[in-house]
Amino acid sequence: MAIFTVFGNPVAHSLSPQIHQAFAQQIGVELNYTRSLTSASGFSRAVAKFFRSGGAGANVTVPFKQQAFELVTYVTTRAQLAGAVNTLVPLGYGQLLGDNTDGIGLVRDLQKNLQQTLANRDVVVLGAGGAARGVIAPLIEHGVASLTIANRSRERAANLVEQMADLKLRAFTFKQLTIPSGAIVINATSASLTGHEIPIENNELANAGCVYDMVYGAQPTAFMQQAQQAGVATVYDGLGMLVEQAGAAFQMWHEGAKLDTQKVIQKLRETISG
Repeated sequence: MAIFTVFGNPVAHSLSPQIHQAFAQQIGVELNYTRSLTSASGFSRAVAKFFRSGGAGANVTVPFKQQAFELVTYVTTRAQLAGAVNTLVPLGYGQLLGDNTDGIGLVRDLQKNLQQTLANRDVVVLGAGGAARGVIAPLIEHGVASLTIANRSRERAANLVEQMADLKLRAFTFKQLTIPSGAIVINATSASLTGHEIPIENNELANAGCVYDMVYGAQPTAFMQQAQQAGVATVYDGLGMLVEQAGAAFQMWHEGAKLDTQKVIQKLRETISG
């Protein structure tokens, strides 16, 4: 039986085992998907031990995605652009391919599950950290009209824009931000994990046509509530992105697998809502 795992800290509440077991059932294969708690100092040793013992593939979650990028032998183009890896594929002889499926997971959720058009659409990404880096290139590849990065520190947002080197990208602080009418606004900050609001005025946030928070939970996140209070009618959390990025990883390990991700999203929604 093929063995897979997710490396993280914390990792006890990761939904990855449930998601990948559901995918395996859909295509009629057996696998064992575990959780691997590790530390920054022990991460590389844990990865090496897992693959030496016959591991067939692994996911990487916070806070090890940048470490994984430095660890692998080869990276995909999207992982190179993100500077982070969330999926490990063994190539044999101790070599690993690193991919980043976060961005394609977001794009698939927006377009396929939520029926949001990206082509010729203005998009605003809040935050300039690893979560933002992972989704910018896939959004641009799908033909957005403009992509604005907003962050507490304009310098950090500007550095990210400079690194991505795309004319569609612009950088602002939260207070400077002007949201184009009908734009998709994506929260890639950790604010919802701590329950903090993002310092954007309600009358500015009200311009959004759609608000999307990468965080998910049983209840609307802090940012989702902030958007609802501002009068945004179309507000989503990131559960679909979680499932879709897992689906993209699963398909790297099981070439040609056809997955019903919407069925898995629905089941997980029922589970986390109690």
